[in-house]
Amino acid sequence: MPHSLSLRVYYEDTDLAGIVYYANYLKFIERGRSEWVRALGMDQAALRRDAGIVFAVRHLEADYLRPAVFDDWLTVTTAVLPVTGARIVLDQAVLRDGVVLFTARVTLVPMGADGRAVRLPADLRQRLSQG
Repeated sequence: MPHSLSLRVYYEDTDLAGIVYYANYLKFIERGRSEWVRALGMDQAALRRDAGIVFAVRHLEADYLRPAVFDDWLTVTTAVLPVTGARIVLDQAVLRDGVVLFTARVTLVPMGADGRAVRLPADLRQRLSQG
C-alpha cells in the first residue's frame, strides 16, 4: 500500500496565473519521500551519522497532467518498486480528490560521505522494501 501525505497549496506555491508552479511538485514529492522514510521508522540524519549513507535523486521522469491551484488540499502518494542493492525506484503521484494531477518515477541511489554511490546494507534494503 502506498504511503500518503496530505498537504495544502499555499499562495507561495503558485505562479502569477494562480496555479502551482511546476518546480513545486518536486518539493511536494520530496516531502512525500521524507515522510515515507520516517514512516518506516528510519531517521535520515541518524542514517547519515551512523552509516554514512544519504539518498540522492539519480533520475526522475515526471508528467504534469492537471494543475493544482491555491488552497487545494493535495495527497502525495509514494509506492516503492523492488529495491536493489544499488537503487530505489519509487512511483509518486500528487492527487486532488482522487484525481491524479502529477506523476513521477524517481530513482534514488545511496551515497557515502565521499559522494560516491554505495550498496545498501541488506537490513536497510529489507526495511525500504517494506514501504
